[in-house]
Amino acid sequence: MKSVMELFRELREDHDYTQTEVAAVLGISQQHYSKYESGEYELPLRHFITLAEYYEVSADYLIGRCSYDEKKPLELVYVTRDCSCEKILRDILSLDEHGRAAVVEYVGLQKLKGKKAD
Repeated sequence: MKSVMELFRELREDHDYTQTEVAAVLGISQQHYSKYESGEYELPLRHFITLAEYYEVSADYLIGRCSYDEKKPLELVYVTRDCSCEKILRDILSLDEHGRAAVVEYVGLQKLKGKKAD
């Protein structure tokens, strides 16, 4: 049975992504991501979830509970006609910590604005 990180490496290569591109999705450096793939660092759960969503595979597939043929892609949910939740998540995760905090703050302000309009 392949390790989780071997599966992530295969998925990355199958999609023709570089380690730098995947690292940007996680908001980390390429060197840090490389240490996940090599097994030098353990992959945190938050990154595991992000990568499962990014590659549209189930956690069951990644931990060996089902085969590749049985993997179920995630249903895409669209926020607007042209923008999926997956794209927003990928864009937000590509920001640095300050940028991600600013997005969260902005969403909170928009929610407050919506409540005042009611």
